[in-house]
Amino acid sequence: MQFLKFKKFLNHLAEAVNPELVTLEEVRRHLGVDAAHAYGGYLAHVTAFCSGNTPEIPFCGVPVGTIKKHATGKGNASKSDMIAAAEKLFPDQTIEDDNQADALCLLNYTIKEII
Repeated sequence: MQFLKFKKFLNHLAEAVNPELVTLEEVRRHLGVDAAHAYGGYLAHVTAFCSGNTPEIPFCGVPVGTIKKHATGKGNASKSDMIAAAEKLFPDQTIEDDNQADALCLLNYTIKEII
């Protein structure tokens, strides 16, 4: 059911913002088999979504260490380091947790290095 909800979310997002590019956090190490399977399922849905659109939406994965190094200067930055980096990069945002910080740092990387 989670993948059906994710597919619906992607379609809703595409209608709302008409994305020209999708970047995602490329996780190369998982703490368990279930996490690896879930990541693979989400990645498959993003790949199918981007490839199935007309025109195709380009997408790329950015390794976690690359995002951390871009944001903090250290490829092994802690969660608190990433939150501090996101607060510095986006001073007008209230950073609620490390997931939001990671997403904002990925956004900054995408703007500076990919677009």
